[in-house]
Amino acid sequence: MDTPIVRWFPELRADADTRKQAITIEDLLTMRSGLGSTSGAQYGAWVSSPNWVRYALRRPMASDPGSSMEYSTGTSHILSAILTKATGRTTHQFAVETLATPIGITLARWTRDPQGIYLGGNEMLMTPRQMVELGELYLNRGRAGQRQVVPAAWVDASCKPRTRSRWDSDREYGYGWWSQEIGGYRACFAWGFGGQYVLVFRDLDLVMAVTSSTTISDERRGYRRQLFELIGKLTATFAILSSSSDHSDADRQLGSRR
Repeated sequence: MDTPIVRWFPELRADADTRKQAITIEDLLTMRSGLGSTSGAQYGAWVSSPNWVRYALRRPMASDPGSSMEYSTGTSHILSAILTKATGRTTHQFAVETLATPIGITLARWTRDPQGIYLGGNEMLMTPRQMVELGELYLNRGRAGQRQVVPAAWVDASCKPRTRSRWDSDREYGYGWWSQEIGGYRACFAWGFGGQYVLVFRDLDLVMAVTSSTTISDERRGYRRQLFELIGKLTATFAILSSSSDHSDADRQLGSRR
C-alpha cells in the first residue's frame, strides 16, 4: 500500500514537482494523491486527450501526497493502469477472473482509453441484481457461499474512513468506498455517477442497490440529498420491522419452552 507509484511510472522522476515521486498506492485509493482533479470542469479535456494516464499524471499538484482529499476520476484510472501493468491482464480480465466469476455474475466490457486501458473510474455496466451481489460480498466480509473471494481484512480496510469530502464533512472515504451515517445507521457504499449506489448496512444485515438517470444539474438541485432522505426512511423502517420480527421469533421460542 505504501509503494510509490513511480515504480510503474519512472517518468515521474523527471517531473519538475518532485512531490509526485512520493505518491503511493494508498494515496490513489484514498483520493489523496495531491494531483489536480480530472473530474468536473476538467473531465472533458481529460477524456479528449491522446493519453489519459499521462494527462492525469501531468496534472499540477494541488496539495502534498497523503494530505487532503481531491476526488478525481483520473486517480482511479491510474490505478487501473497499475493493475494492468502489475498483473499482465486487462482490468476487465482481472475483474472477471477474480471477482465476477467467483460470485456468479457476468461483467460486460466497458470504455477503454486510447492505449487500451479500461477506464478506472466510470462506466462499468452492472444490473441492479449484480450490484446487490457485490453488496452481499461486502456484507459477508468478502465471502460468497463457502469461498473467500476477497480477503476480509481488505473489505474492512476499504470501509474504514481515512479522509472526508471537502464538500460534505459527514461523508468520509476509505479505499474507493464512501462511509456515512444514513437514517441513524452507518453505511459503507459505492457511488457511481448519476445516482448509482450500492449501500451496505452491516449493522442491519442489509444491502441496497439504487439506480438513477440524472444529470449534474439534478445533483445540484438536491437530488442526492432527497435520495438519501428516502434511503434513511427505508433503513429506519427496515430496522423497526427487523426488530419486531426478532422479538416475535424470540417470543415464539420462549412460548415453545413453557
